[in-house]
Amino acid sequence: MQPKNTICLWFDEDAHDAARFCAATFPDGQVTAVRDAPVDYAGGKKGDVLTVEFTVLSEAFSFQIATENQEEADRYWNAIAGNGGQETACDWCKDRWGLSWQITPRVPSEALRLVAVRPNVPSRAL
Repeated sequence: MQPKNTICLWFDEDAHDAARFCAATFPDGQVTAVRDAPVDYAGGKKGDVLTVEFTVLSEAFSFQIATENQEEADRYWNAIAGNGGQETACDWCKDRWGLSWQITPRVPSEALRLVAVRPNVPSRAL
């Protein structure tokens, strides 16, 4: 099945090298296609790499959803874990295809960010 959503990473240069690095670094990664420019074009020349497709599917990559409230968090959670997926760790679940999702309320995430950036913020903010 062809996915409806594709994550695109933009590289001004060295896209092929970046894709090879990711594919070699993470388990089961692979470069699946490289498309070069067939002719010279504005800003480039024939043979320039235009797109590189690669897969990296591991726990090192996940989708994160920052929710505004518990109702929104529950809606995403139920849509993902409740539709053939599974609950994993705190705030984490996997969809039925094995992709990891982190559903995180904004308020606690922001408090943790502030503590990391400004250690003098009282811990009771958490």
